[in-house]
Amino acid sequence: MTSPKTVLVVGGAGYIGSHMVWLLGQKGVDVVTLDNLSTGFRDAVLHGRFVHGDIADRLILDKVFSEHKFDAVMHFASFIQVGESAQDPAKYYHNNAVNTLNLLNAMRAHSVDKFIFSSTAAIFGEPDYVPIDEAHPKRPINPYGSSKLMIEQALADYDRAYGLKSVCLRYFNAAGAHPDSLLGERHDPETHLIPLVLQAASGRRPHITVFGRDYDTPDGTCIRDYIHILDLAEAHWLALQYLQSDGQSTAFNLGNGNGYSVESVIRAAERVTGKIIPVQEGQRRAGDPARLVANATGIKRELGWQPAYADLDTLVEHAWRWECSRMPGFAEAKETRRLPQIALAAAITA
Repeated sequence: MTSPKTVLVVGGAGYIGSHMVWLLGQKGVDVVTLDNLSTGFRDAVLHGRFVHGDIADRLILDKVFSEHKFDAVMHFASFIQVGESAQDPAKYYHNNAVNTLNLLNAMRAHSVDKFIFSSTAAIFGEPDYVPIDEAHPKRPINPYGSSKLMIEQALADYDRAYGLKSVCLRYFNAAGAHPDSLLGERHDPETHLIPLVLQAASGRRPHITVFGRDYDTPDGTCIRDYIHILDLAEAHWLALQYLQSDGQSTAFNLGNGNGYSVESVIRAAERVTGKIIPVQEGQRRAGDPARLVANATGIKRELGWQPAYADLDTLVEHAWRWECSRMPGFAEAKETRRLPQIALAAAITA
C-alpha cells in the first residue's frame, strides 16, 4: 500500500485524534492538527503543526488548505455524548453534520479527494442480531447516531458526484491508553465505563454504578465490544494507505469482536489494580441493548487489520497506568503487576 506524505487531522487534540497524530508521527507523516480545543488538549498533540480553529470557520479552513498540500483528511471533531444529543439535537446536527459539510466543501475547493471519517456503531440503533456486520440495517435511535449516518450518506453522494473517496470506520467502544502513558482518556465529564471503573479504584470517584443486572447475558450485565485505542489508530492508518492506493469508498465496522460484560470489566480492573472496586446498583437505562458486539471480518479481510491488544486485562492495565500518571502521590498503584506486553512495534508497523 502507498503511504500519505501530509495529512490534516481535524480534532487531533482529542482522545482518538491525539493517538492518531502520534501514530502518524511514528510513520513519518507530516501532520497538521486543526482543533478548537472545546474538548481536546493542546498538550495531547505530540507531532506536527497545531492550528487552533474550528471547521465552522470557512476562512480558517481556506487558510489551512491554502498553506498545505494534503494527501488526505482525517476527521475526529464530533460531539459524541448520546444523552446530550437527545437533550440538544441542534448542537449535534450543526457540528457533526453541517460543519462536516463545510470541511468536505473545503476539500473539494482545494482538490483534496481522500477522507477518513470517524463514524459510530450508533448508526445501527437497536441490533437485530449480534455480532453486527456492515450490512446490518441502519436505524439510529438518537441524534448522535443520526448525525453520523447523515455524513455517511453525504459521502456516498460526494463520491458519485465529485469523486471524493472515503473510508467510514464505525467504532464500537474505543478504550485503553498509550502503553507508556503518553496519552489517554481525558473526557469531561467522563462517560466511558473503563475510565470510570478505574477512577473508582484510584479514589477519584466514590463508586461505579452498574445499570441493571437482569439482562439476557451470562452474568446479567450489558456486554460491549472494547477496542484498544492503538488498534483503532492502526485501522485508520491502513484505511489511509488503502485510499492512497486508489481504493474505492467503503465502510468498515471496527471492534475486536469480543464482547465483555460490565461485570467482567470490573473484575478485570480488580485483577489489574489489586483493589476492590466500590459498586452501586442502579436501574436499567432506557435504550441500553443487552449486547453490542462488532463483526470486524470486513476490515480484517480487506485491509489485513488485526488487533494487537485484544486481551481485556492488557487494555485495562494500559488505562490504569494512564490513570495513575494523573494521580501524583498515588505511588502504590504504580506497583501493581505489569502484564506481559505485546511489542509496541506491532501497533506501529509500516
